[in-house]
Amino acid sequence: MFDSVRDELRATLDEITAAGLHKPERVIGTPQSATVEVTAGGRPGEVLNFCANNYLGLADHPEVLAAAHAALDRWGYGMASVRFICGTQEVHKELEERLSAFLGQEDTILYSSCFDANGGVFETLLGEQDAVISDALNHASIIDGIRLSKARRFRYANRDMADLEQQLKQAQDARRRLIVTDGVFSMDGYLAPLPDICDLAERYDAMVMVDDSHAVGFVGEGGRGTPELHGVMDRVDIVTGTLGKALGGASGGYVAARAEIVALLRQRSRPYLFSNSLAPVIAAASLKVLDLLESAGDLRERLRANTELFRRRMTEEGFTLLPGDHPIAPVMIGDAAEAGRMAELLLERGVYVIGFSYPVVPQGQARIRVQLSAAHSAQDVHRAVDAFVASRAELARTAGGESVA
Repeated sequence: MFDSVRDELRATLDEITAAGLHKPERVIGTPQSATVEVTAGGRPGEVLNFCANNYLGLADHPEVLAAAHAALDRWGYGMASVRFICGTQEVHKELEERLSAFLGQEDTILYSSCFDANGGVFETLLGEQDAVISDALNHASIIDGIRLSKARRFRYANRDMADLEQQLKQAQDARRRLIVTDGVFSMDGYLAPLPDICDLAERYDAMVMVDDSHAVGFVGEGGRGTPELHGVMDRVDIVTGTLGKALGGASGGYVAARAEIVALLRQRSRPYLFSNSLAPVIAAASLKVLDLLESAGDLRERLRANTELFRRRMTEEGFTLLPGDHPIAPVMIGDAAEAGRMAELLLERGVYVIGFSYPVVPQGQARIRVQLSAAHSAQDVHRAVDAFVASRAELARTAGGESVA
């Protein structure tokens, strides 16, 4: 049977490659940092890393590493069980309490990833009598989580409040209504208009859920994310997020929410009930990250400065960037194959970035998504811009004189 399936799969893979949509995996031989050493899938040697979600540079922070080492000795390697059987340690409960306090929510529940966190919310809270109203550009984990529920599904155009209100009107007969949005849309760096969303939620008696994975740790005065930035922490009912980006960069996710919501998730959320507990070493290291965030104003300021410098210089050089001030800085290329080739040329010049194309972004909107970090120096940023300029010139020569970006 598989012989015929193999031929079909190979044909599909060939089509992906021919369309310039193949996504190579580069192998690095060093810890995650502002510079990494590529050992396979690209030019060998040390390169500047501008594609990780290591926003605050904490993935290799010495205090985080020390906390992880100590946790291995105290708590062991893994739990070999799920939470309600024998997979809950004191360190898990402490992290949940600290996250609740940090995010201004009543309770928090840990998951093995934010993908699982989003996958476990909707089916638990919503049934056939209910409705979920989702932004069109929400993360894949939200989309998949909604598909698992039996709730009626409504979708509104990205950040379009008139469309959101129209969908809320159509869902007025539902028992429960839940509006869900990314706090920051990861392919564009755009922020959700949370004050307007909360206003509409109150007008139409709906709950609000925000996936703040690309904001917690560095957005807002205290790094508490988009609800803090917009002054709506007390108006958001559910916040999901990851420990795998600004908060140390390992893995793990969470739902921070009203106490009753978290209590029900502990009883019925399938990814929580049937997945092994978060590794204790990650929980302990995440506690150290939360300690560091209390005095991380300098890191957040450095991240803002690096972001402003990159966006300003790239604009001066004539590149097209999606507007904004988030450290996700999409450099628009358009053609998928050109975006992939541009990423290869940049790697040859010592800058590690990735080209994003369909189905990750819409057809014809391929881009290089540059991600700034507090770990970068101003010199690193200038080197990256210079590499973009040189790579664009070479790509134009090989393409017959037509420039990109």
